[in-house]
Amino acid sequence: MSRHSLGATAAAAPPRGAVRDDPRQWTGSSFRVQVWVLTQRSLRSAFGDARLVFLGLLQPVVLLLLFSQVFAGVGTLPGVAEYGGYINFLMPATMVNIAMTSAMGSGAGLLAETYTGVLGRFRRMPISLLSVLLARTLSDTARLAVQLAVAIVAAVLALGFSARGGVLGMTAALAVTLVVGWGLGWVFVALATWLKKPETMQAVTFIAVFPLMFGSSAYMPLDTMPAWMRAVSTVNPLTYAIDAIRALSLGRPVGMSVVLALVLALTTATLGATAATRNFRRSA
Repeated sequence: MSRHSLGATAAAAPPRGAVRDDPRQWTGSSFRVQVWVLTQRSLRSAFGDARLVFLGLLQPVVLLLLFSQVFAGVGTLPGVAEYGGYINFLMPATMVNIAMTSAMGSGAGLLAETYTGVLGRFRRMPISLLSVLLARTLSDTARLAVQLAVAIVAAVLALGFSARGGVLGMTAALAVTLVVGWGLGWVFVALATWLKKPETMQAVTFIAVFPLMFGSSAYMPLDTMPAWMRAVSTVNPLTYAIDAIRALSLGRPVGMSVVLALVLALTTATLGATAATRNFRRSA
């Protein structure tokens, strides 16, 4: 090819980044296909290591066993005894705790792929950056579903958890937990795209997670808390999620708890996705 032809080809080529930034320039696959392929990739990575899968499934069971035994005496307190055992009061909170842990893993996994150069290769490909982040949260939500199923079975068989809401109520509780976990996943993905350092991410995670979980209705009824802690728990979004899942799984009155939990989760996901995508584009 002559020098003149090379110059004409270069002049006709779109500028660097145009394919990625303008979706009209890329017709090889739709956004849906990109998300599907990238989600499958993340799932193969998540379930490809048998040891990692085993430890990931064992972790929520150990967590449930630990809390159910350490706080067993709480089952006799007013507001808890009516649930027929502390495990019934605890299990819905543990489901949210597992969702929180999975969400933390979303941010950690994104940081890991940043340091291994995987995200750098994705940025050079003509695909939507949002599809990369969405695939990460969807694959982690699928893994969360498996973890929750194992924890529920373990709670029923080993700890005497009684899902008084029946199969329908437990299925609805599981669905709400997955939505909550997906929304929380976007928060930690946004943090990962902003903080960019594992040490900083770990510090922020520790500060955020423990107050949110212990400052909610997860482990103790609100009526037993000091007034200031009860006020904090009332505005804690995790309280609404835990109350909704508790009501569904145990066949108790639901009220507006499910609606509030879903609205808060979807709002969190929207805000997190917006922030994560913006940060991801800026670092590209």
